[in-house]
Amino acid sequence: MRTVIIEDEQLAARRLESMLKTIDPAIEIVAKLESVSDSVNWFKTNEHPDLIFLDIHLEDGLSFSIFDQVKVNSPIIFTTAFDEYAIKAFKLKSIDYLLKPIVKEELEKAILKYCEWGEKSQTIDIKELYRMVQGNTKTFRERFSVVVGQKLKSIEVKDISYFFSTSGITFVAMNSKSQYSLDLSLDNLMEELDPKQFFRINRQYLIGHSSIVNIHIFPKSRLKL
Repeated sequence: MRTVIIEDEQLAARRLESMLKTIDPAIEIVAKLESVSDSVNWFKTNEHPDLIFLDIHLEDGLSFSIFDQVKVNSPIIFTTAFDEYAIKAFKLKSIDYLLKPIVKEELEKAILKYCEWGEKSQTIDIKELYRMVQGNTKTFRERFSVVVGQKLKSIEVKDISYFFSTSGITFVAMNSKSQYSLDLSLDNLMEELDPKQFFRINRQYLIGHSSIVNIHIFPKSRLKL
């Protein structure tokens, strides 16, 4: 299987490549592309792959614009942190979607679905997906009110490092190292926060991208933040 990874985060691209090789060493990564312009140039001058792993947000815009500039017939697996509405659209209109951070078991299921999809000779309406995403603009939480003693304190999302849950209580940790309790679950927070700023690494932690200092790579696709 010849595949192309379109992803502007190099670590995410390397991790996906590693998982693909673990699942099937015969999978060939023919290109790793980071932008819309790079992808358009590559598709214009190379044989198209059997399968594309496509991130939605690239460094120079939405990846859907690739298909406005060059015709690509390869099936696509989306890698995304989009909201629930868009995810449902992807599920209906494409092979599959993978929420970041990608889990190996979900990746295996997506590849199996690709094999079954290929047998049915279906097509993807990229332009319709594009319209769905563009027409589904959503505003995200910019601040929270927390209780401090007998008072309410307003905190801004840009000053938050991460959220965590312990013993059924959700806490917010600030860049200043202060911590406050919140009357919201991590599931609720996922719906209210911009996925470009925060991502959930497990059931207990919701992390701000800007608060990450280092990421260490361990065997078996494990990461330490």
